Order: sequence, then C-alpha cells, then structure tokens
Amino acid sequence: MKGKGVGTIHGLLLLAVIAVFIWSIIRPASYSSWVLEVTPAIIVLIIALSTYNKFHLTTLSYLIITIMAILMFIGGHYTYSKVPFFNWIEDTFDLKRNHYDRFGHFSKGMFGIVIREILLRKTLLTKGILFWIVTSISLAISAMYEIIEWISFIIGKGGKTAKNFLGNQGDIWDAQWDMLLTLAGTILALLFLSKLHDKLLQKELGTSAILNKKR
Repeated sequence: MKGKGVGTIHGLLLLAVIAVFIWSIIRPASYSSWVLEVTPAIIVLIIALSTYNKFHLTTLSYLIITIMAILMFIGGHYTYSKVPFFNWIEDTFDLKRNHYDRFGHFSKGMFGIVIREILLRKTLLTKGILFWIVTSISLAISAMYEIIEWISFIIGKGGKTAKNFLGNQGDIWDAQWDMLLTLAGTILALLFLSKLHDKLLQKELGTSAILNKKR
C-alpha cells in the first residue's frame, strides 16, 4: 500500500515533470517539432496518472517515467540535435555530432523496468524468461519509434520539422545506433536495478508472494 512518504515522493516527481513541461512549451525551437518529440511522453504520463489509484507502480518506475519525460521535454524544447550542454560536449571533445539523441535512447532503456513491473504483476511469466521478454519488448518499442520517425520524414517530405524529428545528423546508421543503445540501456537496467526493483515491490506494494511464486 502507498505510504504517506511514498505518496509525497510521487507528488514531488509530478511537480518536477509539470515544471519542466511548462518550461519546455515556452518558446521552443519549433512548436511542430516539439509536438512530435513530447507526444509519447505525454501519453505515458496520462496513462500513469489515470491509473495511479487503481494500479500504482513502484517509486522506481515513477522515477524512470519522470526522467524519460524530462529528457523528452528538453529534447522537444531545443530539438535533440541542438541541446546546449551536448553542443558544448561536441565542441570540447571535437565530436562529429550532438549526442543528446544517443544519450536519450540509451536512457530510454531504463523503461524496461516499468515493463518488467507490469509483466511481473499482470502475467504468469517466471523470472527466468522475464529478462528476455522485457528486452524484446523494449527493442520492439524502439524499432517502432524509428519506423514512426521514418514515416514522419516521408510525410513531411524531408522538411525542417521532419529532419529535426528524425535527428540523424547525417548518419545513415542512426536508426541502428538508436536501437542498439536502447537495447544496451535495457540490459544494463535489468542487470543492475532488478534487485532494487524487487525490494520496492515487496516494500511498497506487498507483492512478496507474487515474486516468490515467479522465481
């Protein structure tokens, strides 16, 4: 059950998301690009908020959703290829591109923990196969996102908004890099966060019986 302290943490995470969202929507580089970039985050947030009382997640899952949303709001505000701090990194280390997009896709691998929690609580999958199923779903979502970017580029006929959304910065292997980094992020998240996730499931939601059954 949600404790008072846990509820407070969730409230603070929501306030952080709202604050960054408001900042993000004020004079972005392009409103059309902003809509394309932040829509997935808004959809996930709406689902998380609308299901909070009936199917609330662990604090770790909400923290990951918060991080993902903030990263997408930042990318939407500046466009992924022009985030200032990563421009500085590009100039300082003489890199060939702004790597915020790559960083974002790697970080999105953490969403695998959210997928893991839903599957643990709503399916009969055992932990032995859970790792591979979560990894596959995460990679499938990443591939679907790349397809959406490609379709948007075709519909937009390669215009400025479409190029900003695609964000390949001249790299013909950009889609493959994005999927690989999401895959790597997912695997690392599952390897290093699963034990903490299990503890939070037991502490916050009292799901020890479910976890023991699925070993």
